[in-house]
Amino acid sequence: MTVFRLSKQLVFPPVQLSESDGLLAVGGDLSADRLLLAYRSGIFPWFDEPPILWWSPDPRFVLFPQNLRVSSSMKQVLKSGRFRITYNADFPAVIARCSRIARPGQTGTWITAEMKAAYIRLHQAGHAMSVECWLDDRLVGGLYGIKIGHCFFGESMFAEVSNASKAAFITFVQAYAHELKVIDCQVETEHLASLGATFISREEFLQLLDFS
Repeated sequence: MTVFRLSKQLVFPPVQLSESDGLLAVGGDLSADRLLLAYRSGIFPWFDEPPILWWSPDPRFVLFPQNLRVSSSMKQVLKSGRFRITYNADFPAVIARCSRIARPGQTGTWITAEMKAAYIRLHQAGHAMSVECWLDDRLVGGLYGIKIGHCFFGESMFAEVSNASKAAFITFVQAYAHELKVIDCQVETEHLASLGATFISREEFLQLLDFS
């Protein structure tokens, strides 16, 4: 199967045409309009060097807020008040820290300077948000992603001390559980699986992306 090459036209091929690993298209740009169209279509960018690669895997790794699992030890961590959690307090710092982390199967960062600039623009436009975890006055963990309607598309998280990213993620899910139908985790990790994330079919995932 030939991977679809994007042009300047703001369009993606049907996600059903993706490769077995989820790769759907190459090229295009990281404009806000294209990124938002991608997320609304069940597609996300992931690459560590040009060209831009666009993915729509089947199955999809997601977490339903009502299925969030919090261990007894994490409940104690959260109850202790050791961490302070904020929202959108320092988006640029969060994405900068996340850019130091490699995704599974990669040795380098996928959050390039171009990616950081694109998501900061999305944040400034009100589409991307960050969650920060503070120990005293030091940023020690957090996550960022895109929120559209009742869906949150998680992009990356980081932790510089134990349990920091878990505290940020759990607090965020609990705070937004009343308005989120699903959290897209994109890439499977043991970390997110332990918190209740699971696989669903791409078809089921696309049905959840009803922004009408």
